[in-house]
Amino acid sequence: FIIFLISSLAECERLPFDLPEAEEELIAGYQTEYSGIKFGLFYVASYLNLLISSLFVTVLYLGGWNFSIPYISILELFEKDQIFGTTIGIFITLAKTYLFLFISIATRWTLPRLRMDQLLNLGWKFLLPISLGNLLLTTSFQLFSL
Repeated sequence: FIIFLISSLAECERLPFDLPEAEEELIAGYQTEYSGIKFGLFYVASYLNLLISSLFVTVLYLGGWNFSIPYISILELFEKDQIFGTTIGIFITLAKTYLFLFISIATRWTLPRLRMDQLLNLGWKFLLPISLGNLLLTTSFQLFSL
């Protein structure tokens, strides 16, 4: 989960992984050539990418539309009224998504920018071995559980 969250921050080019923006540090990096609607579309695309990655975190790791309290199912509470149960499920998914959107934005507010060598060390010496160990552990559990 933590590896996916860190890699989604890096994919969205959020701080501390915003190296394309840090290259030309004067104003906004590569976005200084754009103004008006093009500049706005860059920012909308950036935040839309962040929203989609937060939605992936919510659906893949937090159960999506399921309520986070154990032994309580939203669909069982609203069996007669499917529309209200579906609306509550969508609201729960969006609330979890906006929670991770806020976590990503708060990370940008609090963490300093990484240098290129620190980013490469983080990726190759820390995240890759942990993710490969996670892959081997998961496949061994799946093979031995059969």
